[in-house]
Amino acid sequence: MRKQIKEYTPQEIVKELDGYIIGQHNAKRSVAIALRNRWRRQQVEGPLHDEIMPNNIILIGPTGVGKTEISRRLAKLANAPFIKVEASKFTEVGYVGRDVESIIRDLVDIALNMVREEKKAAVQEKASELAIERLLDILIPSPAVQTGFTTDETTDENSAESKYQRTRTKFRQKLLKGELDERTVEIDTPSDSTPTMQVFSPGGLEEMGINLQELFGNFMPKQMKKRRVTVPEALTILTQQEAQKLIDMEEVVQEATARVQNSGIVFLDEIDKIAGNSSKHGPDVSRQGVQRDLLPVVEGTTVVTKYGTVKTDHILFIASGAFHVSKPSDLIPELQGRFPIRVELESLTTEDFTKILSEPQNALTKQYEALLATEGIKLKFSNDGIQAMAETASYVNTKAENIGARRLHTIMSTLLEELLFEAPAMKSQTVTITRDFVEDKLRNIVEDEDLRKFIL
Repeated sequence: MRKQIKEYTPQEIVKELDGYIIGQHNAKRSVAIALRNRWRRQQVEGPLHDEIMPNNIILIGPTGVGKTEISRRLAKLANAPFIKVEASKFTEVGYVGRDVESIIRDLVDIALNMVREEKKAAVQEKASELAIERLLDILIPSPAVQTGFTTDETTDENSAESKYQRTRTKFRQKLLKGELDERTVEIDTPSDSTPTMQVFSPGGLEEMGINLQELFGNFMPKQMKKRRVTVPEALTILTQQEAQKLIDMEEVVQEATARVQNSGIVFLDEIDKIAGNSSKHGPDVSRQGVQRDLLPVVEGTTVVTKYGTVKTDHILFIASGAFHVSKPSDLIPELQGRFPIRVELESLTTEDFTKILSEPQNALTKQYEALLATEGIKLKFSNDGIQAMAETASYVNTKAENIGARRLHTIMSTLLEELLFEAPAMKSQTVTITRDFVEDKLRNIVEDEDLRKFIL
């Protein structure tokens, strides 16, 4: 079972990240310290507890070196609400588009789903039992209650109720053994129809923090529709319905809101795209406006959501950008002050590419081995073959645009294209990717500058 975050030391966090990300030790250390500090703050008692603010981080480095992956793995490790957003897709208040407060609303939705799934898992066993009872009621309806006088000749064993209970017991056994899987039943499921309303607002209802379903829930009865499904499908649907009944949604909302406020993580990607001098016209008209709107959210404000208000004081913000054209000092001074920790990530070398292809738990070579294994093909990569792919990726990155580890995806796709196409016709074969194989497939493309630009 995974440890709770309070048991992770910074060294253990870095070790966990090493399983998926090669290199970038400084960045891993910074995020590990930031994560551990969140637990430390929760242990502090007294008025100082609310005064300790998170140290937000800016990750600076070219594309494809692991900035996004570090934050994504960190959120999974912490089991914290996490959202990744592109800073460039937000606009200044007053322009058509999404405003920055929608980040927090989306984060609350993510946290709510997390907590709801955890609560469902906790009541799954009880929900399953209740669902079986409901399904048995559908399969064998209870006998009609007899009214009037009864004679003494009817014994308990032969009564309709006793027969019904014996039949129910037999059907329960058949249901659990899977002997009824081929049968179909008719069940009631909630209709997905929701009242529609025209809203003359650039942001729509989502920006206003209004939940239409709750708004009309008290006035309009919930519509149900009949569905004919197989017994296993019915059991799944009924289990979900019963689990939903067992969950206290008010408690879910409270816990989700608390989790966002105390352990939420927002990853602001492409923050360099909103840096630089603001133009008076063209697409850059709202660059500094977006930065000004980000300020209160990052510093700490109260955002209105459809589940209530959420404070952003203790949400951890991790920003990242390549900063090829601009630099961190091009951000407005107030926003720079909200990101006190800056970490520069190193460009990847040939040695890094070699490790990326072989060491991580989700390495590309392991992914392709698993994919082709479904066709009965055993794919192997020799050490010199992996080295040749790493050298090719490094060479192309120096001659064309440097896209970091993403170059490996294009190289692997090009290298294995024919094998992936012909795989269904190749039964129970073993294919080994060697240096000769790599050079034979990629030599012409690598040497031809025009082909290299368009293919690799």
